[in-house]
Amino acid sequence: MKLNVTDPVILDSFALVSLFQKEQGWRKVRDILQNLLSRGEKAFLCLINWGEFYYVTRRRVGQQKADEALVLLQQLPISLTPVDDNLVREAATLKSEYPVSYADAFCIATALRSSGQILTNDLEYHAVQHLVRVVWLKDNA
Repeated sequence: MKLNVTDPVILDSFALVSLFQKEQGWRKVRDILQNLLSRGEKAFLCLINWGEFYYVTRRRVGQQKADEALVLLQQLPISLTPVDDNLVREAATLKSEYPVSYADAFCIATALRSSGQILTNDLEYHAVQHLVRVVWLKDNA
């Protein structure tokens, strides 16, 4: 699906890992973030997915590079979404009903709350495309 410029953009950790590791789809993430910046808007990232990005990056490239990535992340047009009791319950409900990871359930719950669209290439999101708009980083996802 194509990005709808009027709906909030919700980032999955997959999108950020793609951007920082220059994996397939990274240019699309870069271009979307640049577009948001030019319009004075921000993408949203659930705090749980921020943690997921950190641990995946740390596993791949070590603590120093992961810490540097967090500093760079702060410079991007991204707003961290806090986690409250209701979001935890919403994510847990999604996890209980769909074959998605717990972290992905937080991303989905964040998107549902904001009527946003998720930017990812994580194939688990196929299971929830009827609930939330998914914008794939590559065409064959």
